[in-house]
Amino acid sequence: MNEMILIGNAGNRRTTGLQSARLKLGLPPALELNYIDVLQGNISLTSFVEAHRSRMDNPPILRLDAPGEHFEVERALIALGAPDAPHCKDDGLPEYNDEHRQPISMKNAFAMKEQEGQLYHPSQWFRGYRRLLAQLTREAKSLWREPHWINAPEDIAVMFDKRSTHDVLSKAGIPVPRRLGEPEIITDYEMLREHMESRKMPRIFLKLASGSGACGVMAYQINPRTGAELAITTIGVENYMARPPMYYNVKRLQRYSDKTTIRQIVNWVLRHGAHAEQWVAKTTFRDRAFDVRQLVVNGEACHSIARVSSTPITNLHLQSKRMSLEDVGLSDSTQADIRYCAEQVLQVFPHSNIAGIDIAISAGAGHPYVLDVNPFGDLLYEVNHQGCSTYEWEMMQLIAEQGASGKKENIQ
Repeated sequence: MNEMILIGNAGNRRTTGLQSARLKLGLPPALELNYIDVLQGNISLTSFVEAHRSRMDNPPILRLDAPGEHFEVERALIALGAPDAPHCKDDGLPEYNDEHRQPISMKNAFAMKEQEGQLYHPSQWFRGYRRLLAQLTREAKSLWREPHWINAPEDIAVMFDKRSTHDVLSKAGIPVPRRLGEPEIITDYEMLREHMESRKMPRIFLKLASGSGACGVMAYQINPRTGAELAITTIGVENYMARPPMYYNVKRLQRYSDKTTIRQIVNWVLRHGAHAEQWVAKTTFRDRAFDVRQLVVNGEACHSIARVSSTPITNLHLQSKRMSLEDVGLSDSTQADIRYCAEQVLQVFPHSNIAGIDIAISAGAGHPYVLDVNPFGDLLYEVNHQGCSTYEWEMMQLIAEQGASGKKENIQ
């Protein structure tokens, strides 16, 4: 079997989970190329491959993992996204109205100190990550005629941007919630309110375009009769007299009803790029809303989990309850609809093999619609499929794929 190069963060739960699965299946450990080493210029994909050339008779399998949960990586990506970052080439993907995002210099980025939970500069972080993905793409193409990416970097860049994801899924006819308006138009709180009124959409989800794990998500509603506002969100804010406010990610959802705070948070999210969509009522289990994380590997739906919550935001780390699809009462036909919908999503990304698709079932009509596409959505604890964990299943599919490829070459 071809060697695997794992580009990620050493020692985190994703890396250790994948390496444990390979060990269990008798596969050699993946070669680990750490984000921080690449970002600090200590090594490149090219020099890494040269250093391990003796182990690579055939082109390796390239796997990109999530860059999160590592402050030095986050800071370096923000620096890479700075307007004065040298020798940077962007990835050619469409831009969305970034002229009002107030970028910071490389020097100021590297001067940032770690403070748990703080949200630093998400739009510049995403530009830096896109630049890194573009760099890795160029290097891989210079090394191999057809690089074998598990998920192609250009696909990851699109999946990681909720605006771009909504665009490509809509064009492909995949069911998604209605978008409130073009991202370029909705630039501040007043414009958001104006669109909600004109489109008769009093309940929306406002999402940080490049956020993950519910980071930067707000369930926002306006009472059409009284004008009262309510925002439920993972974003906290602290205001100071002598320095700018600090925005941070909370582990318990916050509820805001005062207009001043809501306006402040909404403006911050919009300043860093946001996606606003209709808040479609989800089907419930015992008066609790739920949606489904459906994993797709090599075109086939496999592991799934229902995320059941008393709040509109169902991410499991926010005290939502994990349940099987059977336990929440989904019929066989509805489960089949969910699997089919998720498989159709991954077909929109033909150069990618793995994604976690978040799917909700609309209350009443019972139709599935796609909430999010996560290129790193396979970190699912205590969820098995045919007796395998997510990483074990993925590695088994690689073994089968390599075996089929070897047979084909022998026949030829």
